Amino acid sequence: MSLIKRMAVTLPAGPAIADSVARVSWAVDNGYQDAWFSDGGAPDALTTAAALGSVSDHIRIGVAVTPVFTRTPAVLAATAYSLGQILQGGFVMGLGSSSQTMMTGWHGLSMDKPLSRVKNTAIMVRSMLKGEKSDFDLAGLSSHGYRQFPLPEVSVPPLYLAALRPKMIEMAAEIGDGVIFNLWPKRALPKMMEHVRIGAERAGKDWKEVEVVNRAMVLVTNDKAEGRRLFRAAFAPYYANPVYNKFLAWAGYEDAADTITEGWAAKDRTKTSAALSDELVDEIAIIGTADECQQRILAHAQMGIHTHIIAPLGDPGSSGMQRTFEAFSAQNFSLR
Repeated sequence: MSLIKRMAVTLPAGPAIADSVARVSWAVDNGYQDAWFSDGGAPDALTTAAALGSVSDHIRIGVAVTPVFTRTPAVLAATAYSLGQILQGGFVMGLGSSSQTMMTGWHGLSMDKPLSRVKNTAIMVRSMLKGEKSDFDLAGLSSHGYRQFPLPEVSVPPLYLAALRPKMIEMAAEIGDGVIFNLWPKRALPKMMEHVRIGAERAGKDWKEVEVVNRAMVLVTNDKAEGRRLFRAAFAPYYANPVYNKFLAWAGYEDAADTITEGWAAKDRTKTSAALSDELVDEIAIIGTADECQQRILAHAQMGIHTHIIAPLGDPGSSGMQRTFEAFSAQNFSLR
């Protein structure tokens, strides 16, 4: 059975929850199959997802991703239990380790053993969603005596796991129901997909039936220089985070990763941003005319991405954002 190919809008649509509700309504009317939250702060993604129940009958809602360090497995299971009912089986819970900026800087939490934490959280949440009484002593996590009523099978949210480098990708494909990618240079995708295969086959799965979700940074524009500037402003700090910096080096851009680290340590934003050359930005982001952007998404689909989250560069509500979403509406684009 071939997986459905999906286009998704990104959420939240801004600080007002009403804007996210409006974006999902627009997405339903314009042929999108999915809407996926990032989970970086306010408004809280899992809470806001519950507000979409009245407008999400024909669209799947996902979160890419909820950090496993900020909520216990029991809290995540209880939340998934509610969202599975509210969204009538159309909810995907994405879990991941997040970054040092968010976990250590924002939350004051240590990111010890992120692979084990993501894996063990997924194991525990899945068990709890089945209604099993908890009895866990895993690395960094324990739970005893927690139980919730099992959901009808159709309402149980699948668990998708975020991953960048080999060990995490393999674990995500082995343990998760799907894999979530983000911010990769296109030369890295073939070897990322190879690790999906390795992990899936370790669990006895057909790796081509493991859904791969990707958040694509896109801007439909005739001004590529401005699009690149927007990308650098938004994402140069991401690649200063150790998790993304190591990923960039693994993807084949060691010099850029080293320069970003040096620039960030020196508080030299110009040096940090300049490490993302035009060529490297064009490897990661999708910037250009509607046709150019559509062709890149089609290429990603041919290389194994199933669900494409269109995340426009720029401010919420900008003309470029709406133009980008419209380029991937059912009227203007098809993955088939």
